[in-house]
Amino acid sequence: MSLNHKKILLGVTGGVAAYKAAELCRLLVKAGVEVRVAMTHAAQQFITPLTFQALSGKPVLTSMWASGTDNGMGHIDWSRDADLILVAPATADFLAKLAHGRADDLLSSVCLARNGRLAVAPAMNQAMWAAASTQRNLAQLHQDGVALLGPASGVQACGETGWGRMLEPVELLAALPGLLGLGMMAGKRVLVTAGSTFEPIDPVRGITNLSSGKMGYAVAQAAAEAGADVCLVSGATCLVVPPGVRRVDVQTALDMRAAVLREVNGAAVFISVAAVADYRVAVPAAQKIKKSEDSLTLQLELNPDILAEVATLPDAPFCVGFAAETERLIEHGEAKRRRKNVPLLVGNLAQDTLGRDEAELVLFDDAGQHRLPRASKLAQARRLIAHIATLLT
Repeated sequence: MSLNHKKILLGVTGGVAAYKAAELCRLLVKAGVEVRVAMTHAAQQFITPLTFQALSGKPVLTSMWASGTDNGMGHIDWSRDADLILVAPATADFLAKLAHGRADDLLSSVCLARNGRLAVAPAMNQAMWAAASTQRNLAQLHQDGVALLGPASGVQACGETGWGRMLEPVELLAALPGLLGLGMMAGKRVLVTAGSTFEPIDPVRGITNLSSGKMGYAVAQAAAEAGADVCLVSGATCLVVPPGVRRVDVQTALDMRAAVLREVNGAAVFISVAAVADYRVAVPAAQKIKKSEDSLTLQLELNPDILAEVATLPDAPFCVGFAAETERLIEHGEAKRRRKNVPLLVGNLAQDTLGRDEAELVLFDDAGQHRLPRASKLAQARRLIAHIATLLT
């Protein structure tokens, strides 16, 4: 989606990742965005305003007391004029300011006086990110409607490794059309499940499967890129949450069912990508089962069918199912769509898909079958979201 002629106020706070903000500014200008940069005093210790002035072509905002406006209300005017305020990097200190409504400098005043959307790209040490106070502030910001982009996990400037790295500029750029309501799914809530479930046998063992979660996370990312408000209910995975997506972590099929039923209200689309265990152990052992010479028999009971249950809700969303088969994909895929009573089902061969970065898909709907030749899972997810948007209209 084109960002041409959109107005974005780019806020830069005092962290090492401020150097990434310069590249982000360059990419925004290249995409046709009118960029105005506002820097905190701390940010200017890492990178100069002159750099951003050269990249944006506009004077950089650094002080409420030198606003350059006749009425002295620049922090009001700038917040009204921007289609989006994006703070990247957003330090732990600045996130705390936002969460508590403080406005003791130019950038925090602009954010507090805003009428439009605010997004933040956190960047901080992994221990600061994990701190209880930071997590409380993030929860408050989410409740206040602030979009959270990242962070990522990896090696940090301090030499430590963990969550807290700012997303790369190209990743932030990809998230902007959705935030600006430009996508084909703009204004719609989308609920996605991803990953595998884990059914305990005892405290150290369980029943699970080989799903990596890659397809589900790709679908969540594609929906967010298309402008949707995305909630991702996820089993255990090592994947990074896509920018702009809210994740709810679950373990068992019953956990996933409870989370889905809690989040589905108001959703326009439900996409059930997760590989949910069909069975669970009826009575998991309270202690570790010791190995013996005898065989072990487990009594299994059927797990709920989350997709089928959501499809029968009185005000059900548009439901999309996934079917991972090992043979006779066309026959089993269409049969499953009819059995689940959903308008769209996505089929694939498990042996060609599980754990891989690419997939070949077949879409089953009322019009018949639509083959999507092998491509990256993100490319397939974008095609799927486009197909869903077409069916919704």
